[in-house]
Amino acid sequence: MTRIALRAAAASVLLAGLALGGPRTAAAATHTVTIDAMAYAPATLRVKRGDTVVWVNKDPFPHTATAADRSFDSREIAPGKRWSHVARTAGTHPYVCTLHPTMKATLVVE
Repeated sequence: MTRIALRAAAASVLLAGLALGGPRTAAAATHTVTIDAMAYAPATLRVKRGDTVVWVNKDPFPHTATAADRSFDSREIAPGKRWSHVARTAGTHPYVCTLHPTMKATLVVE
């Protein structure tokens, strides 16, 4: 085959792969942060971009998970309820409960 024919064949294979959904990537994961006894656990959570983080409130009163830069804000999570957020922005995101400012944690998105 000539170089041109080889390049055309390679391009066809590449285009066929893209048409079938492209290269396979790892599925996004789901992570849980438990809110209990006026604390987030874990206090620092590392996730990949595209992963989902679910905050579960096990306390008998509402809490929030509000990023310092406001990139996410759960608003009030009622007792026994949960809130989820898809981590799309890479970086270190400290967050706090706006109702109880001593409650602090960090979400690290890689």
